[in-house]
Amino acid sequence: MDKKPRSTGALSAGADTTTSAEPGERQESRDGNVRSILKAVSVLDCFSRIDRQLSVAEIAARIGIPRATAHRIVATLQEAGLLERERERDHYRLGLKLFEYGTIVLSNMDLHREANPFVEALTKVSGEAVHLCVFDGMQTTIIDRTEPERSQRHNTIVVLEASPAHCTSTGKVALAFQGEEVIRKVIAMGLRRYTANTITDPESLLNELDLIRRRGYAIDNEEKDVGIRCVGAPIRNLSGRVFAAMSVSGPARRITPARTEQLAPMVMHYAGAISAQLGYRQPGDADRSGRVFPIDLDTSSDGGQR
Repeated sequence: MDKKPRSTGALSAGADTTTSAEPGERQESRDGNVRSILKAVSVLDCFSRIDRQLSVAEIAARIGIPRATAHRIVATLQEAGLLERERERDHYRLGLKLFEYGTIVLSNMDLHREANPFVEALTKVSGEAVHLCVFDGMQTTIIDRTEPERSQRHNTIVVLEASPAHCTSTGKVALAFQGEEVIRKVIAMGLRRYTANTITDPESLLNELDLIRRRGYAIDNEEKDVGIRCVGAPIRNLSGRVFAAMSVSGPARRITPARTEQLAPMVMHYAGAISAQLGYRQPGDADRSGRVFPIDLDTSSDGGQR
């Protein structure tokens, strides 16, 4: 006796439901992974040049998550080498793995690669030390430096050295061309005094930044280190945003106030040349003095990238 085939409608509907649910489940899983990554980044963001070491409780309070969750994230970051634990107490600091990533970033940066000949040329023309720095929104980090006494061959090890923005020529000139929010954030972090010449009054710093914007360069008048005077100029990326700076630095007895007026056009010229090399274009690109300084693009004696 023939039997009627059983309807597969319910099974089909169930299969369809399962199939349609799978993409949603995958999306939910992806969203969860993204949230976990963002929480991990938030943990790393808790650390700064001021807060170099933090406990799990402090991290949890800062980003507003349960302490147990913070502990799991910290443990994972420690296992990955992104955080290191202090031996004597339950505190953590950023790990050396981040420094390794930083050196990789530097080696791939257009700035580090393209600025090389201009840094050398400015050293030759000025006869002084030259620093190339990047600005991270709070401070500047030296990614390259040359000394007039050195040969044209450079060290292959890059030393990352951070400096405050409010009392160095590279820091002030980079800060001057940022938005008000960034400037206010730097001020809110505190204007630490390093020497008798350090600007520690917010209003005085704002006036200084206004002067820098008008003349196009900054002077560190023994504000970070006694006996050292520097002249810095901004470096712009393709879109025109100031993200870096370069400076000439030397003993104050040699770089007198009068000599800073001679060095300023040189620094602006080479900083502008680097900006142009990175794709920035501005009508009438030239240093304000109208003078032309030599640019030696021969890097054959460098021994390669620094």
